[in-house]
Amino acid sequence: MNTFDHYTRRIFLKKLSIGTLSLSALMGLNQELLSAVLPQPKLKPNADILKDSEKKFVPVMLTPFDSNLKIDFAALTQLTDFYLACGAKGFFANCLSSEMYHLDNDERLALARHVVNQVKGKVPVVATGSFGDTIEEKADFTKRMYETGVDAVILITSHFAAKNEDDTTLISNLEKFLSLTGNIPLGTYECPSPYKRIITPEVMRFMISSKRFIYHKDTSLDLDKIEEKLAITDDSPLEFYDAHTPNTMYSLQMGARGMSCIAGNLYPELFSWMCANASDPAKQADVEWLQSELTRADSIISQGYPTSAKYFLQKRGVPILPICRSKNTPLTTDQMLALDKIYETLPQWHERLGIKLSS
Repeated sequence: MNTFDHYTRRIFLKKLSIGTLSLSALMGLNQELLSAVLPQPKLKPNADILKDSEKKFVPVMLTPFDSNLKIDFAALTQLTDFYLACGAKGFFANCLSSEMYHLDNDERLALARHVVNQVKGKVPVVATGSFGDTIEEKADFTKRMYETGVDAVILITSHFAAKNEDDTTLISNLEKFLSLTGNIPLGTYECPSPYKRIITPEVMRFMISSKRFIYHKDTSLDLDKIEEKLAITDDSPLEFYDAHTPNTMYSLQMGARGMSCIAGNLYPELFSWMCANASDPAKQADVEWLQSELTRADSIISQGYPTSAKYFLQKRGVPILPICRSKNTPLTTDQMLALDKIYETLPQWHERLGIKLSS
């Protein structure tokens, strides 16, 4: 099978208002944590933006470690199966949530390869590959990552230009990188580390014109910027995924292909439900209600992340230890109590939405 056939056969994974609140009442024990809730995004009109197209939740995968901080591949197998059972339509392995900067190259490759082998082609898998000090080294590792069987290799946007360099430099470096990597399908991720480099409309147009990019994970948070990018990517192979939980309803209704957010590591079935129902006019009351609940919980689950996600998953029956290479400090008692309250609320969310409890 040639590269184009592979590209088209396995192309990776392609709009809400805040409603009422009940979660804060259920979490009265920790007002300091609740007061840190992120500001709600401004309302976008619904009338003309609901679209009838499949939306997909793509987990930003965690890396399970054993007590010696070695990758626990048995737990990774069960975590992957858990995501699939919760409706995941793809996987982003070896990302920031995977603690990729705390893995060596062999571990990064082994992690991606294991997920690919476990998924067995049921859904696409992507993984970060832009590691190395030079463009040539980044290209070489990208080739090695693609050989693991992933469907696309993800480039960290800040790996291709310094913070003080403009888009001309970024595009020039990407052009050189493209010339060194054949026809490997690629994606971009506006990762916060080493610094957050937001893709501008100019760069997005370049990416589409190259015919190499099929995935974009957006962390701009700004719905106006997201709407502009979505207009550019419309009718192109580039699929747009929002990383910001408070944007979920809005981005999906505006045309994003799906969500790829850290909260999805705790309750992936809720984001699968949102992706399936955000654009259904008959479900808007539940969609708006769930968006409110997810937004209210977001600042709580993000504290101590990714340890918080591992703690929550362990409560859900996934055999993953709440330990990380990237964080030496365990969760505080208040953080655990707040997470416990969300866990106790989860069955109520499931009951309202008709979701069977995944554990």
